[in-house]
Amino acid sequence: MRREIILLFVFALSACLPAPTVEPPPTPIPPRQITPAENPYAPLVEDVNLQKAGVTLTSVNLAERFDLTPRRVAIYFLGSMPSVCNELRIEIRPPDDERRIFIEIYSLMDPNISCDRVFQRFEAAILLGAYTDGRYTVWVNGSLVGDFVVY
Repeated sequence: MRREIILLFVFALSACLPAPTVEPPPTPIPPRQITPAENPYAPLVEDVNLQKAGVTLTSVNLAERFDLTPRRVAIYFLGSMPSVCNELRIEIRPPDDERRIFIEIYSLMDPNISCDRVFQRFEAAILLGAYTDGRYTVWVNGSLVGDFVVY
């Protein structure tokens, strides 16, 4: 009898305990650029009067900069433009929902100026901005060039 009372007491007490709840998974933080890129080749307002031309890229490299706080990524370009009168432009878009950073690199020229068609080599380095945590892929002119992780 005593065992039955204890057993009944334990069952009654366990009925007062809250039912275990499943914790919802943490909401992923959407990709976001925290600080802007340091881009001296960004498109300008006065570019609307210029004609867009291509570039030939011979090398594109990503490098993590551990000497900076927060750690950031630099991207280095090596290539050539169609003439000595062309101006280099590099447009960096913010990351999309899939953490892809699209970069478009091109040159501009004034259609009213006559210029010798001699290739002009260029080297450019851009320090990308700081981003929220996650793995980002970098695409230049539609081609995947690499990835980096922010944590």
